Amino acid sequence: MRKIAIYGKGGIGKSTTTQNTVAGLAEMGNRVMVVGCDPKADSTRLLLGGLQQKTVLDTLREEGEDVDLDDILKVGFKDTRCTESGGPEPGVGCAGRGIITSINLLEQLGAYQEDKKLDYVFYDVLGDVVCGGFAMPIRDGKAEEIYIVCSGEMMAMYAANNICKGIVKYADAGTVRLGGLICNSRKVDNEREMIEELAKRLGTQMIHFMPRENQVQRAEIHRKTVIDYSPEHAQADEYRALAKKIHENEMFVVPKPLSINELEKLLIDFGIAN
Repeated sequence: MRKIAIYGKGGIGKSTTTQNTVAGLAEMGNRVMVVGCDPKADSTRLLLGGLQQKTVLDTLREEGEDVDLDDILKVGFKDTRCTESGGPEPGVGCAGRGIITSINLLEQLGAYQEDKKLDYVFYDVLGDVVCGGFAMPIRDGKAEEIYIVCSGEMMAMYAANNICKGIVKYADAGTVRLGGLICNSRKVDNEREMIEELAKRLGTQMIHFMPRENQVQRAEIHRKTVIDYSPEHAQADEYRALAKKIHENEMFVVPKPLSINELEKLLIDFGIAN
């Protein structure tokens, strides 16, 4: 079973990328579970046809500790298994604690056991690595492969670099490694070349360049992944290509984060700051 976490700056399209990639892997015949680690609880809705499933934390608040796996795990597109950690009530508590609670409960209820015959577990993790809860998939070995969704925008690259610092911090103590950058295009000038160069300097690869395409938004409005909504569309093939690259990936590294000066120079060199 391969354990993968998808990180990236908030609003970069991380959850959309995760769900469409999972759809591609499931279409290939893989058995996949998705653990949503975002308090918005929107990491699985495209796989579930828009179903706003009850989160783990909401279930625990309403039903106490007597919870069955079926209460928090729903079956979606191509038999994908979907769960949402959720978060605390607004203004109360730490969202990162929800991730810790949810993953521990899934383990206790046997979600990862061999009889489930999972090929992949995906963790869709909120934003940057800024607190212990959100770093848990890296810190505690729940995820061994990290993919970072980014773009040619400065803050997306800054977040990617910061996430690499988090990987480095925990790499020596475990098996977590960076599998590559996924460029979710924002049509920035020289974007492909810039992210390829960023990947090179980090010691990794740009595993896929995802073109910007309105079909993604059309599919989301219909509460589906692109592969489900319009399987013959070129954008569906892009997600299939990304899924295949992840499936076949053998390049896993401890990254070499850049200094802020190096990062800013990269932006200048590629004409963004001119």
